[in-house]
Amino acid sequence: MHTGTRYTPLEFFKWTRRDTYWMILLAAAPTVAFAFGARFIALPWQPIAILGTAVAFIVGFKNNASYNRIWEARQIYGAIINDSRSFAYTLRDALGGKDAPFVKQIFYRHFAWLTALRYQLREPRPWENMQRQNNQEFLGEHYQIPEKQQSLETSLQPYLSQEEWIYITGKKNKATQLSALQSAELSKLRASNTLNDFQWTQLQQRLIQLTEHQGRAERIKNFPYPRNFSSIATYLLLIFVVLVPFGAIRDFENLGKGTFLEGYTLWLNIPFSVIVTWAFHTLDTVGESSVNPFEGSANDVPITQISRLIEIDLRDMLDETNLPAPLTAQNNILL
Repeated sequence: MHTGTRYTPLEFFKWTRRDTYWMILLAAAPTVAFAFGARFIALPWQPIAILGTAVAFIVGFKNNASYNRIWEARQIYGAIINDSRSFAYTLRDALGGKDAPFVKQIFYRHFAWLTALRYQLREPRPWENMQRQNNQEFLGEHYQIPEKQQSLETSLQPYLSQEEWIYITGKKNKATQLSALQSAELSKLRASNTLNDFQWTQLQQRLIQLTEHQGRAERIKNFPYPRNFSSIATYLLLIFVVLVPFGAIRDFENLGKGTFLEGYTLWLNIPFSVIVTWAFHTLDTVGESSVNPFEGSANDVPITQISRLIEIDLRDMLDETNLPAPLTAQNNILL
């Protein structure tokens, strides 16, 4: 998540520069050819404008869908914050206070669940965009992905007993199995009459809600923006970017007729075509960079920071003094 006022123009230029070079080349080639006599290449601008309208609609639709996905992801983690807090203080008070048996163990198992979930959500998928060179360059220059700096197994060790750590690290979906351990623990406490039926039901409902949030986050992670919509947007945009210089070239030539600029205004086709195509292409790229809100990009939902915030709040409920420090942004990027 970008926490600054805006991306700087230099950041935008560096991020899009490779595509910009291609658009300059695509605009310059027909302009030079037209100037040297290939006048047949000029196309009427009306059909290209109609195509541009279609591209604008489909890119707008894609960006709207991308925003909805990232906003839903943020709502999911907002709900995880609330349900984690309510689960924690309900458990603490039901068991008799912060020093009661099992309270700290269950709290720390919840920290392990938050850790396992964020690691699972950061795992790469074939359709995600972080493997692209421009995103890798931006990553290398501006921030680090915490889940890539340390293994999940190492991150889980402070929160689990050795026996549970060995058990969980052998599982495929570690977050789910940690929730299952929590449920089993609560069932034992109910069977021993440490929890009454009402308290057990309340805590179990909180666990169910947390599991629902996990499932919603996994749905966003494992179901990409539909490839048919993504593909048609890419193909139509490519056709539009290629055709724009051909459609504008004659108008720019006619722009200077009868003035001292006659013969020179033709070359304005290059910068203006680049500006138009850059705007469309960058809008599409911005939408694509936001469509996967857990991949580790600069526009991600800050699930690592949120998980740390929950851990601080819950450890504070235990009156612990050695609390971890809140995560801060690196070059305005917070993950």
